[in-house]
Amino acid sequence: MANSGFKTPISISDAIEYIEQRKFLLPAIQRKFVWSSEQIEVLFDSIMRDYPINSFMIWNVTSSQTKNNYKFYEFLKEYRAFFKDENPYIPTKGYSDFMAVIDGQQRLTSLYLGLKGTYAYKMPRKWWKDNEDCLPTRRLYINLSSQLPKDDERKMIYNFKFLADNEFAKLNKTEDLFLVGNIYDYREDEALDDFIDSIQWKDKKYAKSTLRKLRKVIFDNKLINYYQEENQDIDTVLDIFIRTNSGGEPLSFSNLLMSITTANWKRDARKEFKSLVDAVYNNNFIISADLILKCCLVLFNDNIKFQVANFNSDSVSVFDKNWDRIKESIEVAFELLKKWGFNDSSLRAKNAIIPIVYYIYHKNLEKEILKDHIHQEEKMNMRKWLCISLLKGVFGGQSDSVLSRIRKVLKDNIIENRFPFEQIKAEFASDDAKSLSLSDEVIDDILKTQKDAPDCYTILTLLYSHLQYDKVIYHKDHLHPASKFNKLKESDFSDSNKYTFYKNPENWNSILNLQLLSGASNESKNDEDLKDWVKDNNIDLASHLIPLNTSLDFNDFATFINERKKLLLSTLKSIIGG
Repeated sequence: MANSGFKTPISISDAIEYIEQRKFLLPAIQRKFVWSSEQIEVLFDSIMRDYPINSFMIWNVTSSQTKNNYKFYEFLKEYRAFFKDENPYIPTKGYSDFMAVIDGQQRLTSLYLGLKGTYAYKMPRKWWKDNEDCLPTRRLYINLSSQLPKDDERKMIYNFKFLADNEFAKLNKTEDLFLVGNIYDYREDEALDDFIDSIQWKDKKYAKSTLRKLRKVIFDNKLINYYQEENQDIDTVLDIFIRTNSGGEPLSFSNLLMSITTANWKRDARKEFKSLVDAVYNNNFIISADLILKCCLVLFNDNIKFQVANFNSDSVSVFDKNWDRIKESIEVAFELLKKWGFNDSSLRAKNAIIPIVYYIYHKNLEKEILKDHIHQEEKMNMRKWLCISLLKGVFGGQSDSVLSRIRKVLKDNIIENRFPFEQIKAEFASDDAKSLSLSDEVIDDILKTQKDAPDCYTILTLLYSHLQYDKVIYHKDHLHPASKFNKLKESDFSDSNKYTFYKNPENWNSILNLQLLSGASNESKNDEDLKDWVKDNNIDLASHLIPLNTSLDFNDFATFINERKKLLLSTLKSIIGG
């Protein structure tokens, strides 16, 4: 066997060719590509400025046993955040010898995406959709007009930038832009000079010198300096990977654990995790591999911390063996939340779903929990747990400690035919920071929550616990219509204090003046006066949490709000149990 050690450096174009020819592959222990577009731009600037880009570590795979029993992946050629961020699996049984990149995936992928590929990241204030409006396809350009100013925030000199087609078309009217990948058309100096002359850049010294520099660093300079490991023992290579990466900031510890999990799993863990992430996304939630790994730990381990010891081959084999049920339990838990009206923005702490997943899995409910008319009390207690834990911020800090305590309660009470909300509440009763009880002061603040606040729907679903969330989609609705408050002028009132009360959003736009209505009922109600709507539709006041024996006339709004506050306070206390 050849000796391990540093080999003769190669050029960036050589490395790109190895990627295209699948001579460079990625071992299963590697995490996903995570670099931002700005990091790639800075990398190209560093190369142009002759900064070192650090050495790489390559595993020279020659053993047929390794090729047959271990998983490898191709490099990512086109990146679309969330939707196309998984490396394609490549079977290597019978494959000729190749080199697996142990350290340097992020840099090599970045070089490929900048020179040959595309990079699509989400536009601000857009919901995740796999289309050009949300994720416009971008290519890397360099601006040849001039260097960046010294005060550039990215501390770059060369102005590399990923641009969508419409951005390029707009900027190219005033700037000299060059698609970085087009440098491949001009491998030789003479061809590049002919190109520069053809577009009348020969008198633009900066453009000419910059393009020549770009050609040189891609094709001529031997910038890829790498150490080649020849040992074919997988455990040895895994140890090298851990030692190489665990101290580095870009590779988070949870990413490292995911890599170890993938390496120890018989099935394709990356593919399975991606499948689950996609299924949950279809229910309007976005989850990470971290959450999936944490679910696995909580389901089977007393120690639920992200530690290497908890992801050894024995532990991971348990996850692998039970994966089909784990996956289904997580998926139906999120589908249950969707039925309750939650979405990604209202589920502010995703760890809150883990106890629900635990209960579904260990009670074998994944096939039936979504059915109507069964397990109603269990679902009610699950929803109560979810709402109150979110409102109280139970998972703010030290979430492992909270999950461990909840796990013990669940484990001790799993034989019961109800989700043990009361027992969980008792477990945290003496912990002021994590207590599931709500004081009058806390409830008072909760009732001031505004309609568009993230917690608003959570609070309303808790108050309206009697509604059939499995069957009907409910909307947030103002009891006294918002339009009436928006039209008010101070001149409409003889009493300025009364005007101030009416115009205060804590009164008219808060939980105090909100209810949940089915979509159809909400549309028919529209801006109708509360008094008329109740009379015309024979509304049951109790089920709508409207105070009895209280005037619903708009002129008596202050009295209405004060009475409804008492009613909601009493309702919350009865639901929570004090």
